[in-house]
Amino acid sequence: MIEQTLTVVALDGHIAHLEAQQKQACEGCNGRCGSQVFGKLFGTAKKTFPYKFESSVEVGQKVTLSLDDSHVVKHAFAVYMLPLLLSLVFALIAAQLFMASEAWQILAAALGGVTGFFIAKTRVRSLKHDIKVIKIHPISIPLTQIDGD
Repeated sequence: MIEQTLTVVALDGHIAHLEAQQKQACEGCNGRCGSQVFGKLFGTAKKTFPYKFESSVEVGQKVTLSLDDSHVVKHAFAVYMLPLLLSLVFALIAAQLFMASEAWQILAAALGGVTGFFIAKTRVRSLKHDIKVIKIHPISIPLTQIDGD
């Protein structure tokens, strides 16, 4: 199970919009590696995740959700491997069955990759996420100094 603690940033009826705290790509090198450079360039947009709760939550409240690992593996296979495999299969078919020239093999490989992309896109939409609420954290009261303490 993959667990993540998210913060409620907006409410729309029983649907809460959750936002994860952004983590640096790598915190060990103090910004000298390529991952952090790309993270700074492309990772600035914050994404929200809508989720329908049975119990009431408030803005600012923390929620811990979990996701089954098998769903991540299915998504990764569909998104990464399917276009690659179809690209190779289309190129091999063009080369072996049709005795096509190199340019037609490249075109067939591109067509296979695009076909794999669209199949993966529909497959990912059809996969159901089994997201479970692990814990709804209470809203913490901010600590302030009281005169006389």
